[in-house]
Amino acid sequence: WSNTRLWRSNSRNADVPASRPLIALLTDFGERDWFVASMKGVILTLNPGARVVDISHQIPSHQIDEASYVLGACYRHFPEGTIYVCVVDPGVGSARRALLATTSRYCFLAPDNGLLSHVLEHERDVKIRQIEDARYRLPAEGATFDGRDLFAPVAALLANGEPPSFFGPVINDPMKSLVWAPQQQGQILIGRIEYIDRFGNLISNVTAKQVREFQATIGLAKIEIHIGTHIVTKLVGSYSQGDGQSPAALINSGGFLEIFLQEENAARCLQVDVGAELRLC
Repeated sequence: WSNTRLWRSNSRNADVPASRPLIALLTDFGERDWFVASMKGVILTLNPGARVVDISHQIPSHQIDEASYVLGACYRHFPEGTIYVCVVDPGVGSARRALLATTSRYCFLAPDNGLLSHVLEHERDVKIRQIEDARYRLPAEGATFDGRDLFAPVAALLANGEPPSFFGPVINDPMKSLVWAPQQQGQILIGRIEYIDRFGNLISNVTAKQVREFQATIGLAKIEIHIGTHIVTKLVGSYSQGDGQSPAALINSGGFLEIFLQEENAARCLQVDVGAELRLC
């Protein structure tokens, strides 16, 4: 590597204590190829004491919205100072921008393609920069791997104490995908399925608070949940209170309404996918 700017930062901060921040990786790279390993190798070369953890590398290929949801569901449970490297990037090598977003607690590195939408929905006072200084990019023959050649080096340098202001100017127009909010129409609350976990559970965007407020508004102790051709009448407290024959609902650990079949794949059995509408009435 001939990038002297990177090497200077690495040597200057060689004695940073072990309390340095975590670097958390989220990609659609899978684990079959060398892509994730290459990113970790770059980070550890530039910052040998880095602490690197994986969120997931099993995001379906190019599914930006799913990556955004996963990041939004988990980032607040990490220690303050965590640096998130989020790479689901079908536009790599194009004119799309590379972003560094900072909040009062965290840093986020991601392509400007809507991946940070859920974070931007939750957070206030976010400062977003466009990474444009070529000194922070590793030299490479091709332009297909910004996870390794740009985002990994920047993460390593941030963990070594490099300030965010070094990486580029503040921008005010990041790309955002629509984060769909439940809507009440008369005696009906309309939500949608936002995510399907590996067990096939259907996680909606309806919160526990919205369920309580809706019940209070319509004056019913029990509600029905209509999804696809199915009607769910059981709102229970745990998976063990359901069964494998008829769907039930619960409030999950994230605080959202979830449809499930005990020890069965609800998405497959009910033939419901992400984006499906559900109605509470």
